[in-house]
Amino acid sequence: MRMSVVDVGSNTVRLVVADVEDGVPLPVHTAKWKLRLSERVGPHGEIPEESLRHLVRAVSAAADTARQWGAAGPLAFATAVVRGAPNRLDVLRAVRAETGVRLCTLPGEVEGELTFLGARRWMGWRAGPLALFDIGGGSFEVAFGRGRLPDFVASLPLGAGRLTHEFFYGQDPPPEQTVKALRREVRHQLRDVAARIRWEGPRTTVVTSRTFQQLARLCGAAPGRQGPFMERQLKRAQLRAGLDRLATLATSERALLPGVSAPRAAQSLAGAVVGHTVMKLTGIKTVTVCPWGIREGVLLRYIEDGGSWWTEMTRCSDDADQAKAVALRIAPMPRPTRADG
Repeated sequence: MRMSVVDVGSNTVRLVVADVEDGVPLPVHTAKWKLRLSERVGPHGEIPEESLRHLVRAVSAAADTARQWGAAGPLAFATAVVRGAPNRLDVLRAVRAETGVRLCTLPGEVEGELTFLGARRWMGWRAGPLALFDIGGGSFEVAFGRGRLPDFVASLPLGAGRLTHEFFYGQDPPPEQTVKALRREVRHQLRDVAARIRWEGPRTTVVTSRTFQQLARLCGAAPGRQGPFMERQLKRAQLRAGLDRLATLATSERALLPGVSAPRAAQSLAGAVVGHTVMKLTGIKTVTVCPWGIREGVLLRYIEDGGSWWTEMTRCSDDADQAKAVALRIAPMPRPTRADG
């Protein structure tokens, strides 16, 4: 069976067409359309009309491409930039009316759950208790679990694009005191989540997302052309050195560094601050870069749990209150305490 998934992110619309025989999504074609939605939202986060037209065209092109490759209509979802837009429902309805694709938004906690599933399936059970960090454009997901799905998941407003806009807008490169202010804010936001991860003591920690992949390449990991089966790791000490280097450079200079693409050069510093801070607060010195993430997680959940799961998600996406209810069902568990002795 051949399936497809479309991911509308803060910077790009990505399509993955995969064969899913024996429950494993093996990609046969990928494509992307650069939109940079996060750079074009209105003052209150709304998606403007021009950006919506670009989004509609990209989703339509993705659906056409999927059909050309013999896949059924895509499982299409949008992350933080659309999820947080005041006109979210208008955007979803416009995409469906113009393209026939039922785009849905996933609560941040569901994003973390699905990304964890993708990472668990890639790493296998030998990874043991698993922690996950995922830096997106608008949000940052943290998860931990011992099984197929996480026991604990949190979504925080610490996306690399969001923080770049909030802290570094018009400053290129930003002054040292501004970078320190960002670090303080990230530490504050991560304090309780990091304490939970320290308490759980994961055996393996994985990172996903383009931001982490590029930071790992900056710090010496193998380039993407060597394929997904090449083991890639990111060490905290190396990331700290990379962060210090990024902080001294303008965006145009960062884009010349290994692994840092021009579209993501501006937000690379904020991503490095989040990545290094979470590793430091959790006491984790080395993480493994996982090539599977949320798109593979969506396909796996559909394969393993059936189409009814996706139907529920798309239905909930049509109503803000129901979407919140989905998030509450898998909200972060209270942090446990250990008894003395």
